Amino acid sequence: MDQGFRWPGSGWGAATKQALRELHETERGKEGRGSSPAMSAQTPAGGGALINEVLRDDELRAVLTRLGPESERDAFGLVCRRWLRIQSSERRRLRARAGPDMLRRLAARFPGVLELDLSQSSSRSFFPGVIDDDLDVIAGSFRNLRVLALHNCKGISDVGVAKLGDGLPSLQSLDVSRCIKLSDEGLKAVALGCQKLRQLHIMGCKLITDNLLIALSKSCPQLDDLGAAGCNRITDAGISALAHGCHHIKSLDISKCNKVGDPGVSKIAEVSSSCLVSIKLLDCSKVGDKSIYSLAKFCRNLETLFIGGCRNISDASIQALALACPSLRSLRMDWCLKITDTSLRSLLCNCKLLMAIDVGCCDQISDAAFLDGEGNGFHSELRVMKISSCVRLTVVGVSRVIESFKALEYLDVRSCPHITRDSCEQAGVQFPAGCKVNFDGSLLEFDPSAERF
Repeated sequence: MDQGFRWPGSGWGAATKQALRELHETERGKEGRGSSPAMSAQTPAGGGALINEVLRDDELRAVLTRLGPESERDAFGLVCRRWLRIQSSERRRLRARAGPDMLRRLAARFPGVLELDLSQSSSRSFFPGVIDDDLDVIAGSFRNLRVLALHNCKGISDVGVAKLGDGLPSLQSLDVSRCIKLSDEGLKAVALGCQKLRQLHIMGCKLITDNLLIALSKSCPQLDDLGAAGCNRITDAGISALAHGCHHIKSLDISKCNKVGDPGVSKIAEVSSSCLVSIKLLDCSKVGDKSIYSLAKFCRNLETLFIGGCRNISDASIQALALACPSLRSLRMDWCLKITDTSLRSLLCNCKLLMAIDVGCCDQISDAAFLDGEGNGFHSELRVMKISSCVRLTVVGVSRVIESFKALEYLDVRSCPHITRDSCEQAGVQFPAGCKVNFDGSLLEFDPSAERF
């Protein structure tokens, strides 16, 4: 390093030093072209402490943008007040637990924040938590906000949420899952005022009805992700209305919406077509083969399908899906009691990208689903397989699973009466070192498949 730039002391983070070094080399190149003398300014001996006289604000911002880890970016702000001000102005994400006064101070300190997370833990709730007054401050002070997470904030009501619609015109993502006081009225105001909305999660908001979906259809044409699991007042009429105005739905979760059936799902499949990547229909008892046929016909890019508990779905529609949706990666069809070996074999043969599958409690599944796997072309990169409570399976089937799916990381065989740790050892089944096998673990046990389901 030349005499024109003194290096800071050893207390600095490695990433900060590297960023400064890269900036210095860039500026030396500019200096050679006669465009920027700033970095060539002479400093006295030991002048590392005078670095603020050398670097302009835009150059410090350039250093900050080169820092990767959040810890390094935070350390940048500890150097001095000037660096703290620059670091604060560049922060885009903020997660906090704060009342109205603190929120105002945060808004003043971090004017560039685009993503704000005030979600509360379901296991550690703080009374009263986020309330309507907080939302009033957010609407007035974070005008450029694009992402707002209020998951499990049970203290907020329609009054506060309506203010978000008035104050956050740039909002693109809102998560109010488990905010149990919310009804159509507050969120209709959001739909009307936040017409750039792309993602809305309202899981567990049991007061929501079709009226909200109608409002979204009219005001939010860019909506592509709706999470409405447990909103059991939603019907086929609401889902069809949503499809009428929101033509590019990529992800839809209406699990446990037991008033939704084939008409609504088929309409979404037809309208969203190749845009639809993920649809979750857990315990939607009215969903049957017609829905699956529609998905097979229109949604060739489908990657995630959850139909666990949909007991009217049969082999014929699943076979059609397996042939039509080669991009399928994650499939839950536990408790689909009409599913047999035919469906499972077809999926494993045709869906080469399949990473996770759950056929738990499908009591017609047997060893035959996995036999002759080499002849049928089991070449998927399957990582997770759940076959719990499949009473016809034996160690023969498990052995074939291990032979066919070399990349397997998790195998759930709980409550399979013919598959135990002892029986597998006696049969000489060799599980891969990296594969966790759950013979009898608790449902609360850490499950590495959670991120895939």
